[in-house]
Amino acid sequence: MKQTAAANRKQCHMTTPASQDFLLLVTGTLEPDNSGGGVSEVHSPEHRWGVILAGGDGLRLRDLTRFVCGDDRPKQFCPLLGKETLLQETRQRAERSIAADKILYSLTRAHQDYYLDDLWDRSSQLVVQPGNKGTAPAILYTLLHLAQKDPDAVAAFLPCDHYYSRESIFTGALASAFAIAEARPESVVLLGATPKGPEVEYGWIEPGEIAGLHPDAFLVIKFHEKPPLAIAESLLRAGSLWNTFVMVGHINAFLDLAEASVPALVRSLRSVPVFLTSDGEKRIVERLYERIDPVDFSRQVLSAGARRLITLRLGEAGWNDLGDPDRVIGALLDSRVELPGWATPWRTAKHATRTTVDRMSGAVA
Repeated sequence: MKQTAAANRKQCHMTTPASQDFLLLVTGTLEPDNSGGGVSEVHSPEHRWGVILAGGDGLRLRDLTRFVCGDDRPKQFCPLLGKETLLQETRQRAERSIAADKILYSLTRAHQDYYLDDLWDRSSQLVVQPGNKGTAPAILYTLLHLAQKDPDAVAAFLPCDHYYSRESIFTGALASAFAIAEARPESVVLLGATPKGPEVEYGWIEPGEIAGLHPDAFLVIKFHEKPPLAIAESLLRAGSLWNTFVMVGHINAFLDLAEASVPALVRSLRSVPVFLTSDGEKRIVERLYERIDPVDFSRQVLSAGARRLITLRLGEAGWNDLGDPDRVIGALLDSRVELPGWATPWRTAKHATRTTVDRMSGAVA
């Protein structure tokens, strides 16, 4: 009989054979032991790669980033939480788990004036799209490029607009996700955050049976991308998780998911050549890339391939995707550090705007 998600979560707090047999290995991989003893030898992390997703336009935070920086740069190139940009902070987060020379950066050409400042020393690791075609083309083209460099690569995809109040918990979870992906090369592992409410702007992961490799790893029943409020409330009650969009898997696991759901896109991307700039930056030929339609990876790839996904509960890492100004302010208050100079004037200006709108609404009523 299949266990319910609630029963699985309850079991996660118990000592089980799976939890006893699992090793959290920051620099190695988990290998199944064919003798039945759980895990065996440890392999080196030479095939572990990272991809930082930094090609978005950051439209939802445009008012805030314009207030902070005085221009229309996307949020990943803005120092919202301190002195460093979100891209710089994500690079540091990735380098705690992955060798610096094995981290690729997925970017958009229009943002060149911003990303070159942060990545001046990593030009040969930049994969630059001619334009923003959504998350799927960016992810898949980077995977196809990586497949040529290392056919055995296991890649972690890290959005560069995240905040974690406890970075050490995230680092440990990412190591666990790598280990699971290496033991289950046919699956993609998604980090799932414990929800704080019925959020309709996040993707939701509906967990099923325990995957057997880790006490907090579950098979995925279904993936819900930005559901209506009623469904989000139901998912919250059922113990579903928020999708952080941090994904780890063998490159073939990602490509197989895409081949099954968006085969035409994969064929198109395979035919698009890349050229190198004088400093080694990889750029995609624009006239061919323009023919590709925008595709969302969560909605059109993950949702269609949910049965091939494993979700790993992130734990109390304090995840925040910084998707709107209120979340940014919330992250700053949560960090308990001195607020940056822009924060108080921004909050004052927004409070004044809301007060004016309320008064106008009252007058009309």
